[in-house]
Amino acid sequence: MTESFQPTNIIVTGGCGFIGSNFVHHVVATHPDVHVTVLDKLTYAGRRENIAGLPAERVELVVGDICDTDLLERIVPGHDAIVHYAAESHNDNSILDPAPFVRTNVEGTFCLLEVARKHDIRFHHISTDEVFGDLALDCPDRFCEDTPYRPSSPYSSTKASSDLIVRAWHRTFGVRATISNCSNNYGPYQHIEKFIPRQITNILEGIRPKLYGTGENVRDWVHTEDHSRAVWEVLTRGRIGETYLIGADGEKSNIDVLRSILERMGRPADEFDWVRDRPGHDRRYAIDASKLTRELGWSPVHTDFSEGLDATIAWYRDNRAWWADVKASTEAKYAAQGQ
Repeated sequence: MTESFQPTNIIVTGGCGFIGSNFVHHVVATHPDVHVTVLDKLTYAGRRENIAGLPAERVELVVGDICDTDLLERIVPGHDAIVHYAAESHNDNSILDPAPFVRTNVEGTFCLLEVARKHDIRFHHISTDEVFGDLALDCPDRFCEDTPYRPSSPYSSTKASSDLIVRAWHRTFGVRATISNCSNNYGPYQHIEKFIPRQITNILEGIRPKLYGTGENVRDWVHTEDHSRAVWEVLTRGRIGETYLIGADGEKSNIDVLRSILERMGRPADEFDWVRDRPGHDRRYAIDASKLTRELGWSPVHTDFSEGLDATIAWYRDNRAWWADVKASTEAKYAAQGQ
């Protein structure tokens, strides 16, 4: 039996980042009675432009750190839900310097849970399928809610830690919390350090794309709009204390995704360079989202990956001003790492 919760005034942490800003756009477009307070530190991956043009009476931006407990005490009272997207999320960065990942992903989640506990605020925690580690390329299994945690990287280990903290605060202190673990998102507003936008913007800039290792690693892709819809369903109808996996049966190898991007952008399918593999690179992610479908009736709308990829390519082509100023520095950073 699912529960019904209708928030009217929510905080979205990390709401200027990629999937957070897409969720804010979704709420504004589909739930006209809901006010959104975006709390974002505006690090390199969070940008004001991602929520520019949204109505001021519906969306308020508070620039600040989720670890700032004084700030949280000022802004949280009066809200009825926290939707927690804020995170350091790039695996390569976590390998170079794990410290910001521990602070934001672990300590930040703790600070938010404490203020949610104090003021009895509904709490939804956004997590990743990377907490489960990886699967063999030839294995038919998929991750489900009962899959044991086996994180591989500093990033995924800090997200696993934050998941466990959320569960403990629910069980011990009664915080009204839910968790969702999603597969790889794609769509507009994604930072160009990530796999799909990096390949697209490289091609647009006349730079040969780069591919880790053998390119056989498999990711399970879900469009960010489908992810936003799923998060809203879990927030408003999910069972308190439960975890829901979000995926769209979108398993693709990295080399197949890259070749598809090249072909759709009019380039030869082999026009890319191989680079040395990432340390501890997970082999395969695959999500079983049947619990979400069974209990909440959610299913993905963007089921044609090719169409979603075309729309994503068009967005980066049409919004060059959004990414052009950081492209050179991003590629310089990768070049220094041999990637």
